[in-house]
Amino acid sequence: MNDKFRLMVVDDEKIVRESLYYWFKKSGHMVETAESGFEALEKLEKTPFDLLFVDIKMPMMNGLELLGKVKEEYPDTIVVIITAYGSIDTAVQAMKMGASDYLLKPFKPDQMSLLLEKLANQQRLAENYRYVKGLLDELVRFDNIIGRSKPMQQIFNIIPEVAQSDSSVLITGETGTGKELVAKAIHAKSLRAHGPFIAINCGAMPETLLETELFGHRKGAFTGANQNRKGFLEVVSGGTLFLDEIGEISPKMQVDLLRVLEEKEVIRVGDREPIAVDFRLVSSTCRKLDEEVKAGNFREDFFYRINVITISIPPLRERKDDIPLLVEHFLNKYSHETTKKVDKTTAEALAFLKDYDWPGNVRELENAIERAVVLSKSRTLDADSFSFLQPTKTRYKTRRTLREVEKDYIKETLENQNWNVTRSAEILDINRVTLHKMIKRYDIERTR
Repeated sequence: MNDKFRLMVVDDEKIVRESLYYWFKKSGHMVETAESGFEALEKLEKTPFDLLFVDIKMPMMNGLELLGKVKEEYPDTIVVIITAYGSIDTAVQAMKMGASDYLLKPFKPDQMSLLLEKLANQQRLAENYRYVKGLLDELVRFDNIIGRSKPMQQIFNIIPEVAQSDSSVLITGETGTGKELVAKAIHAKSLRAHGPFIAINCGAMPETLLETELFGHRKGAFTGANQNRKGFLEVVSGGTLFLDEIGEISPKMQVDLLRVLEEKEVIRVGDREPIAVDFRLVSSTCRKLDEEVKAGNFREDFFYRINVITISIPPLRERKDDIPLLVEHFLNKYSHETTKKVDKTTAEALAFLKDYDWPGNVRELENAIERAVVLSKSRTLDADSFSFLQPTKTRYKTRRTLREVEKDYIKETLENQNWNVTRSAEILDINRVTLHKMIKRYDIERTR
């Protein structure tokens, strides 16, 4: 880590602000000042700071009040309290509230240098902790599949079991739900993890191209076939083949693939000699293939061959409890990629995102967060940041059960009251014990 801080001095005394400003500036730090807690919060809203020096005694908003707001809104920001000799007890109270240290007036340069060195070491340790925690988080996730809702937890539980067999898997779900991520997770946890994982989008290729891509061809099989070429069915040997949107392939291709799956052999285009292949097939579709079979649009024998195990991924509108977690993940991702420190959303913005139907599912949510981060002029995204999304009333809103409505209303009330159970119970016109029981019954968790 760079030992130079982006810091702000918050003090109503001009001489203190200026003396600290020039001292820090001379030491190579990026420095700004604020003469009140309100001005400091305005600057924090627009710019991230590593470190704040906050005077305790200020008019309108004192240092402890500012400390509380900073730790609530920007918990990673370091706060050092500035105090006079007569305010030691208050400084101790500030330490209990989350301040990292305190400075006694008047300041000594060597005292300041030691303090900054100590804080830099603390920052290094914190960064190492976040790095290790990030690695552990990646291990417990399935290749960036993110979700804590019950439907997603069920999928997380079934992936390791499915991975241990070689049976064909069909992953169903709407566009953008993350079907390929599930396929990769199955491969990563299987005995074939050391082998290749090859994904092919069947809906993006014409039939003739798809045939040569999968089966390969012999030299001279057609114009332009200047040499023998292996198809992906050979290349993927020992690994997993993922056929995305398998419902788009033609009846002829279904017959050819059925033969490969049953005989474990492939014949290149223009050739007669069969070649042994060894792979596991994982497919996906956004179509209802059982209905396509009944309508005569999809071969029944092929459907049963690829559908030994089915994993259905719910659309995002049916697992809205995952939205805050996904928003946090994508904010992290794109604030790093764009080098813009945009790391928060307002309660109104989060409520808007949870109310939106997401026809494009997780992919649409990711694109929305990326766009909002790129265009943001603040470190916090508000509801206006997502004005390009046009919420529409859809049939899904009319299907909510009374249980779902009650759960959402209770959670919304708790979030609006910062999870103060007493105030929330008063608003809901129930007692605290009943509210605690309802929180447990509905498995309501606080949004991070």
